Amino acid sequence: MLINSQCILAEEMLIRFVELNRKKKELETELGKLKDLFHQYFDAAVGHNEKGEVTINNYKLQRQIRKTEKFDQATTVQKLEELNLLDLIQKKPDEGKIKSALDLGLIKEEDLEGCKLSKMTAALLVKKLDS
Repeated sequence: MLINSQCILAEEMLIRFVELNRKKKELETELGKLKDLFHQYFDAAVGHNEKGEVTINNYKLQRQIRKTEKFDQATTVQKLEELNLLDLIQKKPDEGKIKSALDLGLIKEEDLEGCKLSKMTAALLVKKLDS
C-alpha cells in the first residue's frame, strides 16, 4: 500500500508491530508486578508513603514520594465567600493569590481547613552502581 512516495507499508511491518505490541504488554505487566513487590517491600520496611533506599550488590533501589496539594474548588470558594475575600476567587480558587494571602497573613491555614486536597505519588528508581 502506497501512502506517499516516501513511505511504503508492508505486511511484515504490521506483523512486527503486532508482535512488539504484545511483547510491550507482557513487559508492562511484568514491570508492574515488580513495582508492586518493591512498594510492598518499602511499605513493610519503612512505612506506607515513606521514601526508602536499599542496595543489593551493584544495584540501588530507591522509592521517592512526591506530594501534590491543591485546594478543593467548591469548599475553598465557599470559605473565601464566608471570609468576604471575593478578590481571591475567580471561577475557581486562585491558588497563587491564596498562597500570597497566606504568606501575608491575610488568612490563616485554619481558615481554609478542609479545602486542601493532598495526593501522594510513589516513584521507583533502579540504578546500576559502578563497582
